[in-house]
Amino acid sequence: MPWISKKAKAQMRERKKRVEAATKKRKLEEGEEVDPNKNWEVIQKDTVHTVTIPSTATSKEASKLRKEARRAARRDGRDETLIRFVDEKGRELESQNTEKSQEQETEEPQRKKRKKKNFPSINQMLAEAEEQKKVEIENEKKQAYENSIPDEVKKSFVALDCEMVGIGSDGKQSALARVSITDWDGNVILDTFVQVPDRVTDFRTHVSGVRAKDIKFTNQNAMELHACRKKVGEILKGKILVGHSLKNDFSALMLDHPKSQVRDTARYKPFMRASGRNGGKMRPRKLRDLVKEHCGLTIQKEGEEHTSVEDAQATMKLYKSAREKWEKEIEAEVAKRKKR
Repeated sequence: MPWISKKAKAQMRERKKRVEAATKKRKLEEGEEVDPNKNWEVIQKDTVHTVTIPSTATSKEASKLRKEARRAARRDGRDETLIRFVDEKGRELESQNTEKSQEQETEEPQRKKRKKKNFPSINQMLAEAEEQKKVEIENEKKQAYENSIPDEVKKSFVALDCEMVGIGSDGKQSALARVSITDWDGNVILDTFVQVPDRVTDFRTHVSGVRAKDIKFTNQNAMELHACRKKVGEILKGKILVGHSLKNDFSALMLDHPKSQVRDTARYKPFMRASGRNGGKMRPRKLRDLVKEHCGLTIQKEGEEHTSVEDAQATMKLYKSAREKWEKEIEAEVAKRKKR
């Protein structure tokens, strides 16, 4: 313990007395009884403390004065419920408990409101049921129409889809990498990878689903381009070909097909969208969007690789959804040409 001189000790005692005297004076002014023999500890704290609020104070200013008085009481260890608020004439203004409860409510954090579940209205449910009924009736009609088509006619239809890879320095040139052909019912007639003799600079795997191992010459399941073209030509001979953007497939296969036997869903006007300033130019739409809209099917999901078999099957279903009207338009066009 460090040495302290007698003079320093006397100064410390004097300072302590002054602090105790000031504390005693403050507590007595506030109406509290103090025991002088117990270091000025409070022995009675239930004295009512009166706070005067000026009559000129606004409601906001009065509320602020009340809050400050309560905070001071809590800070000094007094009971804040014993504070009495009066006006300049000494009349009590309000109940302390009421104001306290209001203050506590404002100080408490606001609870998060539960989100109300939005249940469909009766009218909305009826409208949805009516729409569903229409869809079911339409599907029944389409199914009845399809059942009325002879098997010989169904056998004359096939769907084709090809997947390409990029060649050339920039990978923008397309080369055939996979061919898929399905029948009327979606059964696979041909599905094969094709060997690419040129150097592939872009496999387009995120779209085509084709990888290097699929089109290597060492892959026995990959056909040579010449053999593949010959096989596809044999299958398509005498068939009505259904596809989407068949121009690209024909270019990759280096094949052609009679125009009267081609049903290209990308070039069918009801499936196209109008563009241009006056909407006079027709542009093809994505197969994914058309199949979703007309068949209620989801293909080519975002982030997933495409498969030519699925695309060929989807194209055939899309054609079926419009076949009756489509074929009537073709018959009318043929009859019109004959009259000329």
